[in-house]
Amino acid sequence: MRIKGAMMTRKRRNKMLKLAKGYWGSKSKHFKMAKQAVIKSGNYAYIGRKQKKREFRALWITRISAQCKVCDINYSRFVCGLKKAGIDLNRKMLSELAIQDKDAFAALVEKAKAAL
Repeated sequence: MRIKGAMMTRKRRNKMLKLAKGYWGSKSKHFKMAKQAVIKSGNYAYIGRKQKKREFRALWITRISAQCKVCDINYSRFVCGLKKAGIDLNRKMLSELAIQDKDAFAALVEKAKAAL
């Protein structure tokens, strides 16, 4: 007696159609088109996860740079000064300091200037 694969095939297809739920037109109804759309959207999602990291880093650097200008130092000299002073803060935390606690950021700028 041979085993037929109809049940697994149906499960696999239904899983793909479930992922394509909400897509426009036949992309959500027909298996072949749904499969293509899901694969393409998966690629976009993968690329988007990488771009998100880039965009956030650029945003943090812009915020730090803007606050550095207020304190009469440019971004690259500030980062170089922090490195020489042995202060190891990532850009996300520096950005938060620049927004939330301007006095603490100014103190960091002074330490960076002293180390240069």
